[in-house]
Amino acid sequence: MRIVVNDNDGIRLDKYISLNTNFSRELVGKMIENGFILVDDKLQKGSYKVKNGNEIEIDESFKIDTEIKPVKMDLDIVYEDDDIMVVNKPSGLVVHPGNGNYNNTLVNGLIYYTKNLSNIGGDARVGIVHRIDKDTSGLMLIAKTNKAHEILAEGFKNHDIKRTYYALLVGVLPYDNATIDAPIKRDPNNFNKMGVFEGGKKAITNLKVIKRYKKYTLVKLNLETGRTHQIRAHMEYIGFPIYNDPVYNKNAASEFGQFLHSKEIDFIHPITGEEMHFECNLPKEFQDFLDTLE
Repeated sequence: MRIVVNDNDGIRLDKYISLNTNFSRELVGKMIENGFILVDDKLQKGSYKVKNGNEIEIDESFKIDTEIKPVKMDLDIVYEDDDIMVVNKPSGLVVHPGNGNYNNTLVNGLIYYTKNLSNIGGDARVGIVHRIDKDTSGLMLIAKTNKAHEILAEGFKNHDIKRTYYALLVGVLPYDNATIDAPIKRDPNNFNKMGVFEGGKKAITNLKVIKRYKKYTLVKLNLETGRTHQIRAHMEYIGFPIYNDPVYNKNAASEFGQFLHSKEIDFIHPITGEEMHFECNLPKEFQDFLDTLE
């Protein structure tokens, strides 16, 4: 369910939702606490004062008796200490429970692996400081303590954390570098898509060509903002959608999903202050397809 606030500016989030839905305020509070309600794609507290234009997303699959169960997974842990983890998420793995999927997400794997995870985001999002799409692969930062979570979240908010993505685009780009500065908002005709529309939130993507093939281009991408589906929507906007993207590419896509990989991450350790850099190889499906293009 999606609600766009166009009245009652300044009312508490939990009260606003209870007034505009059939959910009790107590249930809304539990949904907010467990991460089933987002405001403009972000978690907010029940005390948050709504503003006209806010987009409220409500995952109606929430159940009061929902228990997030630990599930054994072969997590690809790139780095770990007492405060943080860096994991390489495979394509196809949802980050956190929701929309009827409670047992096969990264969070399920994390709580099986360790009980030391931040809980700022609620039970459904323990450890999760940021997200990448289900069918996007690559590096994610996980917080093991609330202090680390708060500092990392501030780093993402201030764009101090640098993430570098690799993507295979359909078509041959005629330029070596580009900056796409185009506002993004949810597509009014398709709730599953974001798009470039007037009145959207500012979104900036920097692009650099790595290699051109006969019908494709491999590119490196850095984000100056962190909008939902930003890279996917921006690549569609410039006419070079990501290969195998089931939502933004009109061609048929295989089960693997979009060829978009969070390959590198650079940040300052939230506790030690050390400069950290990590990178990981492209997934096998991604690399194997590139090899066929040589």
